[in-house]
Amino acid sequence: MARIALDSAMMEAAVYGGAVLGGGGGGWIEDGMETGRLALEVGSPQLYTADEMNDEDLLATVALVGAPAAEDQYVKPMHYVRALQLLEKTIQQPIKGIITNENGAGTTVNGWFQAAVTGLPVIDLPCNGRAHPTGTMGAMNLHQVDGYISHQAAVGGKDERYHEVCVSGHLQQAAGLVRKLSVEAGGLVVVARNPISVSYAREHGAQGAILQAIEVGQALLSAKGEAAIEAVCQKLGGRVITAGLVDEFELTTAGGFDVGRVVIKGHEMTFWNEYMTLEHKGERLGTFPDLIMTLDAQTAKPIVSAALEKGQKLAVIHVPKERLILSATMRNRELLAAVESAVHKEILSYVFG
Repeated sequence: MARIALDSAMMEAAVYGGAVLGGGGGGWIEDGMETGRLALEVGSPQLYTADEMNDEDLLATVALVGAPAAEDQYVKPMHYVRALQLLEKTIQQPIKGIITNENGAGTTVNGWFQAAVTGLPVIDLPCNGRAHPTGTMGAMNLHQVDGYISHQAAVGGKDERYHEVCVSGHLQQAAGLVRKLSVEAGGLVVVARNPISVSYAREHGAQGAILQAIEVGQALLSAKGEAAIEAVCQKLGGRVITAGLVDEFELTTAGGFDVGRVVIKGHEMTFWNEYMTLEHKGERLGTFPDLIMTLDAQTAKPIVSAALEKGQKLAVIHVPKERLILSATMRNRELLAAVESAVHKEILSYVFG
């Protein structure tokens, strides 16, 4: 049982460790640091373990939905609070805790600002311990629960592109509508969604994944350059696959996703927001939900897929999925099958054998 008062050192570690666990997605370090600093300026967010909560307490997931590379995206901290307010008004029941949808530079600290403003705790029970592309992958298999109605409140955009919308319905349909709204809002929206009980989250979520992100970030920030990259690999049980210049890079933003490929020293990676496959000379070295991540080879700064450029010198790391704290969705064949059509690579045979 634990209640941890989150401070600036933990926040920085959470952002940088989250950036690694984002696996190419999960938002931007600068945005995560801005949100984290603001949360600590306006209040004292607390991180609870699930043991601090009652089984029937309702938790709300907070998330960012959209394409990180979208040029017109506009999301501010108060949008996070507004989305939570809209969700609570829709369900007419009190939310007792906040959870994030995933780990990432921006997403590991999802909920910290809302917690600081509202006094609600952040619960270390995220929907996934790594970043993932679709909303359903961050919904703990609720789409398979008979009769479950998904409630989702989305806020984002600026001026005439500002939107705040609540949708209720089948989870995948609601998630699709929110994804479309993100496009209308300029590429990104804040979402508060899918109220669930602590008992359900404990069974299907990624308990302890926020602390894992903090520990990974502490390892990264404890050293510099190659030593920092090695410290991350040692902490996660992964390895450096290669380091070299970005020789080829392709990115298309479509339908609220960043999709593309990158080649570094003969190693090809595909991404769908997050890195999905890693291959060398036809041999598959890593497959989502394995963690594949790029870091600046000299500074060790995590570099998301949307920030790649030809000529960058990057290190590529790989961590087997067994070393990560993952949601039940990462073992769901139906959800992982969607990756194949997005990146045009075989996925299921590598994941399930």
